[in-house]
Amino acid sequence: MPTAIAVTSADMVLPPQDERTLPAVVLRDVETRPLERALADLQALVEQHGHVIVVCSQAAPTAVRRRLHTLRSLLESDRIALFRPDLPPLGIAVLVRQLRQLASCDLTPGVLASAGRLLIHYIHSGALLGSVARLDRVPVNLKQHAKSWMPGSQFAVLAHPQPQLVRLGPEAALDGPEFGTWMLVAKGQLQSDWVTGSLAPSWKVQGLRETPLPAESPGWWGTGKLVEFCTYLPDLSVLYQLVTSVRRTACHWCGIDVIGDRCVFCSATPPGQENPHRSRPENRTAVG
Repeated sequence: MPTAIAVTSADMVLPPQDERTLPAVVLRDVETRPLERALADLQALVEQHGHVIVVCSQAAPTAVRRRLHTLRSLLESDRIALFRPDLPPLGIAVLVRQLRQLASCDLTPGVLASAGRLLIHYIHSGALLGSVARLDRVPVNLKQHAKSWMPGSQFAVLAHPQPQLVRLGPEAALDGPEFGTWMLVAKGQLQSDWVTGSLAPSWKVQGLRETPLPAESPGWWGTGKLVEFCTYLPDLSVLYQLVTSVRRTACHWCGIDVIGDRCVFCSATPPGQENPHRSRPENRTAVG
């Protein structure tokens, strides 16, 4: 069985991008279900798939994050990776789908899990907001805060890869990708066609789709008056080429193949980067 890609809410599971996109496993109500039941289900998932990659938004409730760490610690398993990318919720959903695409390929579990850190560099995530008064994920100066209280003010915000915030106007623009991408748009309570009518053409996107707004988006952006957007690489062949072009190394602790400087399953770093007084990985409960 291929490596399982798991999420903590159903709205993180986008429709398949192609016929090879594998389904995701939804860990429903992981924070409220009895611990013994959640533990047994996760153990069964590991036994069925061999390895499990759990992708969780940083906007997820604290109780969800704590329960995931508790489950992994109790299982004492180096076959469960917890990945919390620094992306808005829609970007998380896109990344999860890309991992689901790659899960159908001949990638080892460590390389597949490591691919998440690589692919986020090719994702542009942002939103059009009706207010930035409660936005704390992107730097907002006092002048912008003051303008956010003016009736009708709207702000174009890029959260990743480089934070950027501009007040919407005739000359408003955001720095976009320098390569061909598709765009996914999720509309909240803000009524505006700026993203699809102005931003998408200026970024020269090659395709555009709409999807429901993730439940965690209003909390992440500080307002429900928003239109969230994300650009990404849709083609499996391109994703596969990107991942396989990176040099692989074997983790000195657990032996699994990875790309990058830290094992995604046991969290070990190369010997030269570790604390010389430690013989085990510093953090065996979190990745990402």
